[in-house]
Amino acid sequence: MRRLAVAAALVPLAFAAACGGTPGSPPAATATVAPTPQTPNPSAEPTTGPTAEPTAAPTVSASTIPAPASPTTTVPAPSSTGPGAPTSTEQVKVTRTPERPPLVTGIRTAAHADKGFDRVVVDLRGARTGYTVGYVRQVVQDGSGDVVPMKGDAFLQITLTPAQAHSESGKPTLGRTPVLNAELVNVRGVLPVGDFEGVVTVAIGLRHRAGFRVFEQRDPARLVVDIAHRRA
Repeated sequence: MRRLAVAAALVPLAFAAACGGTPGSPPAATATVAPTPQTPNPSAEPTTGPTAEPTAAPTVSASTIPAPASPTTTVPAPSSTGPGAPTSTEQVKVTRTPERPPLVTGIRTAAHADKGFDRVVVDLRGARTGYTVGYVRQVVQDGSGDVVPMKGDAFLQITLTPAQAHSESGKPTLGRTPVLNAELVNVRGVLPVGDFEGVVTVAIGLRHRAGFRVFEQRDPARLVVDIAHRRA
């Protein structure tokens, strides 16, 4: 009986030991951490040989770059002397027959010392007309043929045909001695010596015979005679 009592007493103790943990709690899980794959570091890779550093591009300054060449255009400088002194002494003749003769309104002179010639200008009003310019042995009055005394050792004569040096009422448009005493380098005087039957004559007294040239200008109309300073 005593053994049965001891055994009965041990049964509850064994049951209590078996139930000592938290009811229904599963055993704690153990987490396994997988190793993280390592990314290879390029700088850590072994070098197989000496690494050549890249060569820096040369720095070019803007001032060292030549600008593209532009086409060169040579512009001639304006001449300060203009045409040179004339050399020809040959007579110049132009023939024209305007319906109405122009009117001679003035005579002017100018010295061009830097260009080597004197200039005589005959001012005209009206149509372009014919003319003859050349050397004569002496100066004579148109109509009468009388010799006209004039300063100079050589004489150049301008003959305008047709032309007139008077108005419709007969009043002269030129005085008797408009530039008689010019006294330029070569030109000593200029004198109108004829206005007769549609012909006007102007004489130029010179210190010596020299080359000359004749040309016309417009606006206003005029006949220009250049006489060289140097003896021909």
